[in-house]
Amino acid sequence: MVSYQINIRKAVPADCEKVYELICELAVFEKEPDAVDITASQLRDDAFGPNAIVNIWVGEADGIVVGAALYFEKYSTWKGRTLHLEDLIVNDKYRGYGIGTMLFNKVLSISKDGGYSRMEWMVLDWNAPAIEFYKKYGTEFLDEWKDCRLTRETMNKIATNEGL
Repeated sequence: MVSYQINIRKAVPADCEKVYELICELAVFEKEPDAVDITASQLRDDAFGPNAIVNIWVGEADGIVVGAALYFEKYSTWKGRTLHLEDLIVNDKYRGYGIGTMLFNKVLSISKDGGYSRMEWMVLDWNAPAIEFYKKYGTEFLDEWKDCRLTRETMNKIATNEGL
C-alpha cells in the first residue's frame, strides 16, 4: 500500500472546486450521476458567503484534497441543537488510508465540543461498507422513520396551485 501524508483541515473557498468534484463522484457512486444541481460557485457561496449554511472539512493526501465532510446545524423540538452530517466523501483511490475515519472523528468532535444533543446522518441501505463503518461507532439505525422531500419542481407546482 502506498503511503501518503494525510492532513485534515477546515476548508477554504479555493477548495470548493475539488469538493464539488468529490460530490459529483459521490453522485455516480450512489447511482445518481445526473442528480447534482449545484455548482462549485454555489457551494462556495453556501459555505463561505454572507449567508453561509454549510461547513466543510477536507482530507488531503500529499496536499491534494481527496475527501470532505459537509455538515450543518439543525434543530430538534425534542432535543435542541443537532448536527447533521450531509456527506462524508473520500475519493475511491484514497479509501483505506483512514481519511474517512479522521473526517468523521473531526465532525464527531465538533458535535461533542459544540454541545449538540446528537449527530445525525443518512446512509443508503445497500452501502454495506459505510454501514459497517458506522456500526463501529455504536450508531443507532432508525428503520421506523421515512425520509420525506419535495423537489424544487414540486414546490413550484404547489406554489402556482398546479399541484393542489
